Amino acid sequence: MSSEGWPPGHEKLVLEETDSTMMEAQRRAPSLGSPTWILAHRQTAGRGRRGRAWTDPAGNFAATLIQRMDEPPAKLALRSFVAALALRDALVELTHLPDAFALKWPNDVLLNGGKLSGILLESPGAGVLAIGIGVNLRASPEPEPGAAFPPVNLRSETGITLGPEQLLDSLAPAFARWDTRLRTYGFGPIRTAFLNGVARLGQPLIARTLTEEFRGTFETIDESGSLVLVTPEGRRAIPAADIFFP
Repeated sequence: MSSEGWPPGHEKLVLEETDSTMMEAQRRAPSLGSPTWILAHRQTAGRGRRGRAWTDPAGNFAATLIQRMDEPPAKLALRSFVAALALRDALVELTHLPDAFALKWPNDVLLNGGKLSGILLESPGAGVLAIGIGVNLRASPEPEPGAAFPPVNLRSETGITLGPEQLLDSLAPAFARWDTRLRTYGFGPIRTAFLNGVARLGQPLIARTLTEEFRGTFETIDESGSLVLVTPEGRRAIPAADIFFP
């Protein structure tokens, strides 16, 4: 467990099996009291961004943090950066391999250049935020056609085997630490830390939205969390997109 211990005031629910931890969080939202981490050892209907299926082989990590938050949607969305920073910290703490992990805007953690994790934010009710996190600890799903990054898993890439509860016990205090920084100091320190660990800064990127494709140089992340590309048509701030490395 992290030296910081479990964050005060947070509950932990460990399930052997559920459809998805996000759906479990949605069911519990109406009666939610304290912030709660929900971990499942097996998901039967996991999902990712834009409704994509999230394959969850045995031994991988699947958890959702659900909590009440009285903040505007734009600030709630910044928790995607908080989650990615916390996950990287937890993985570095447990593996002692700081150079193996990189961040990909807006919220992925890469391992040796491959996709290790997925992070999904949803609001299952007014004033409630659910943050779902999946990590390939022991097995990788089959790559999707046209996937930007091949899925990788921690055990194959590093030879290190972590248990889901072991990761959760480091992730929860790491998330609480970064979340406190966001609440106290705003997005500035989060943005700086993310830029310090993000992949391909200053290099070419392709950003694809549902309707457009932008090609340019990854200049920065702005104060709202948008990706800033320098394109032949000028600087473009892109709030949401799928990222590809040429």
